[in-house]
Amino acid sequence: MWGTLVAELIARRWAWRVAALALVALTITLFIVNLRRTAERVGRAAERLDMLEQTDAIHRQMLEAAARRPRDRVELAERLRNGRF
Repeated sequence: MWGTLVAELIARRWAWRVAALALVALTITLFIVNLRRTAERVGRAAERLDMLEQTDAIHRQMLEAAARRPRDRVELAERLRNGRF
């Protein structure tokens, strides 16, 4: 019974058109879903890059501050007396 029904549907021209349209709709849907996932990945990568740049800037500021620090107590006392600290 099912075999006969399937054979009759395959023989019909409109059934082929419906199948082709369904296949096109499925392809477009999968393309859109894949496009959305790719956009999400790109967004996460951009966010990671922003965070990395912020971390790098903070690290650079810390290194610059460490380079300007007084080397010993004598230099610290001298800076405090001169008001340069």
